[in-house]
Amino acid sequence: MKGFFRSQSPARLTALGFAVLILAGSVLLILPCSVKNGAELKYIDALYTSTSAVCVTGLISVDAGDTFTPLGQFFLALLIQVGGLGVTSIGAGVILAIGKKIDLKGRSLIREASNLNSDRGVIRFLKSVLLTTFIFELTGAVLSFPVFVRDYSPLKAAGISLFHSVAAFNNSGFDILGNYRNLIPYRDSAALNLVTCGLIFFGGIGFLVIQEMCKYKFGFKKYSMHSKVVISVSIALIVAGTVLLKLTENISWLGALFHSVSARTAGFSTYPLGEFSNAGITVLAVLMFIGASSGSTGGGIKTSTFFVLLQGIKSAAVNRTEKAFHNSIPKDAFRKASVITLLAAAVVAVGTWIMSAAEPAIPLRDIVFEVISAFGTVGLSTGITSGLGIPAKLLSIAIMFIGRLGPLTVATLWHFGRAERVSFPEGNISIG
Repeated sequence: MKGFFRSQSPARLTALGFAVLILAGSVLLILPCSVKNGAELKYIDALYTSTSAVCVTGLISVDAGDTFTPLGQFFLALLIQVGGLGVTSIGAGVILAIGKKIDLKGRSLIREASNLNSDRGVIRFLKSVLLTTFIFELTGAVLSFPVFVRDYSPLKAAGISLFHSVAAFNNSGFDILGNYRNLIPYRDSAALNLVTCGLIFFGGIGFLVIQEMCKYKFGFKKYSMHSKVVISVSIALIVAGTVLLKLTENISWLGALFHSVSARTAGFSTYPLGEFSNAGITVLAVLMFIGASSGSTGGGIKTSTFFVLLQGIKSAAVNRTEKAFHNSIPKDAFRKASVITLLAAAVVAVGTWIMSAAEPAIPLRDIVFEVISAFGTVGLSTGITSGLGIPAKLLSIAIMFIGRLGPLTVATLWHFGRAERVSFPEGNISIG
């Protein structure tokens, strides 16, 4: 068994870890102690909920507040936490906690999962990730508590605050308020909206960026190119999304800001999305497809991919080299960004076709939105999730899994690492 694990690539081991965690989570969630008396939970819904939690999505086929006991909700929060940080990071953290050392294979897994360039400083980085997560989630819970304690007993408010903070920082749109309400009752609470937006933002920019922000404070010029791109694109998307949503929907500026931030892979909502116009749904769909940033708890094609794609198009149009922030963009970056975007579009297109065939009664706009939400591990929905049949739920499970791992990572699972032994002469092909 040990030899089997050593012979597998980091991508395969990561995929296997997530798959095992999802199956284990489905078993924990369907236990009698996890389900409230009188609530009905089929295994397909337990599997769906576990996948959504581990893939930090937030799509729900059953309401977490109405279905699960406090223990079941604890299991759900645990799945969100492990899924957000990554199976590898959590496993390594446990190993360090019991005083063991992590071998080279383990360091390689952490490097791959965290998008680091080398194995140097991996353990130090892992420790900072765990500490950062603890600080942000505890702070979020403390700041959320005064809002929830107005409507619930102190003990229940504390539980809701902690669950909400874990879900928000890990960019997972789960809530335990019940009756499929999400955060609609708190649409006018500036405090909760802004705290949630802050948790989503920092959880979505990635730990490398947070680390640099802590190190250099507001010295933007000292940030690496990656951090500059992530912060700039994230802010630009938030501003653009806020303005466009305010122009198209009858919602407040606070609501527009909240949904612009949340659509970037968190999945919380303060307004019923089923009532949004096609224009508003399109804005949210684009934000969901782009998603969060590399090395973060979120999904989508990532902000850096989107930025490199735009720079590559601009470079081809003006016939100049790709550069940004006084740095040249790596030559292979545009090719990789194009491949990721094409694979992501293919997943969405094929997923939409299959779900449309499986659920012909559901409008196309709702299906496209649902598929993009699953791929981007967002969790926003126009309200069709609970009514999906088993084939559509299984499809959504597969799409969430692909979205969490990343389409390029999934594509490399079949690569056995054999070097090419034959080379061919370069041919000519017309493009455009």
